[in-house]
Amino acid sequence: MTTIPPGFEDTIPAMREAHTRILDALARHGMLVPPYPATTPEPNERGIAAARAYPMQGVLKYHGLADWARRIAFLPSISLNNDAAHTVTLVEFDPYLAADTATIGGAPAGGRELERIVQILDALRDLAGVRAAARVTTRNVLKTRITGKGLGTSASGAAALAAAAAGALFGPDLAAHPRFLSCLARLLAGSGCRAAAGGLALWLAYPGLAHEDSFAVRLDGEGQLDDLRLITVPIDSRVGLKTEQAHHDAPRSSFFKAWMLSRGDEILECLDAARRGDWRVIGQLAELDSMRLHGVTMSGSREQRIIGWEPENITIFRMCDTLRARGVPVYASTDTGPTVVLITHREYEAAVAAAVDTLGLEYVRGRVAGPATLIDPDHARAELLG
Repeated sequence: MTTIPPGFEDTIPAMREAHTRILDALARHGMLVPPYPATTPEPNERGIAAARAYPMQGVLKYHGLADWARRIAFLPSISLNNDAAHTVTLVEFDPYLAADTATIGGAPAGGRELERIVQILDALRDLAGVRAAARVTTRNVLKTRITGKGLGTSASGAAALAAAAAGALFGPDLAAHPRFLSCLARLLAGSGCRAAAGGLALWLAYPGLAHEDSFAVRLDGEGQLDDLRLITVPIDSRVGLKTEQAHHDAPRSSFFKAWMLSRGDEILECLDAARRGDWRVIGQLAELDSMRLHGVTMSGSREQRIIGWEPENITIFRMCDTLRARGVPVYASTDTGPTVVLITHREYEAAVAAAVDTLGLEYVRGRVAGPATLIDPDHARAELLG
């Protein structure tokens, strides 16, 4: 069992019941969940591996961590992995290294960034019973000039690191185990759980859930969302928004428990929509939950309220209303930051892109991506050089 924060004990029966209903629905759809691995392969203290993973965009979103050490959320969530960017990570274990080192985008990592990386490395070393340090090199590869806040690269970074580190120490079979990999990626960033799974991914979570039971499942593995298109509009945060602070503040909102307790039914609705390829329901839920996420975030503190949107966000939401009134279905999704992902169908992609052009904003067209996968280390080194 993991942490149940004080004041949330009363939510556990309903959240546990919703969790059971979700597992039953996955089984009804033939989506069998693999057991968590009981054993691990022999470790290689000189192992080297590289991986690529994609950022995610929340559909049914989350804020707040019931268990900070294992980064288990208060509520289950669903996201779309987005090929507007990707992360490439190379991990090299070396028993002669004095300590773990990491380079992110060409700059040495330290402080909290390095601590989160080491948490994944330590989890693997504890399983292996070895103490070999590792050299981690990682880079986010963008298709836009502006990075923006809220693109989801912390998720892709977590998933790429988890796959590369597991592949380096234990080999490709464990790195490809979806349940193990998503649990491991979650230790760096909760959303990394879904980035590891790829596609439209469901992350199972509620307070008190065991580590090995808080994993991600891909819902669209049979091409149901091949015609869905994602138009990403990167927008920088002018207030220096920090996702970690939002996670701390959100559970204090008076709206938070209602958000938690409504989640089970919406997960089931989204799961059914995904299995039949109903992208509009997915888009509708993503836009609606964007509003709720920011309502929860903005109401978590009386003194230092987190207002994550920028003026461009209101313009884009209104643009979507106008387009829908004209018969162009498109839905705007934001996560913690102001970056927007517009969800539409390939038939309407050009019309939506033209509308964004009129606003003078940069954007990139994309599709659903993922999962995290191992790649050739030499190819990774070439990408890492930029």
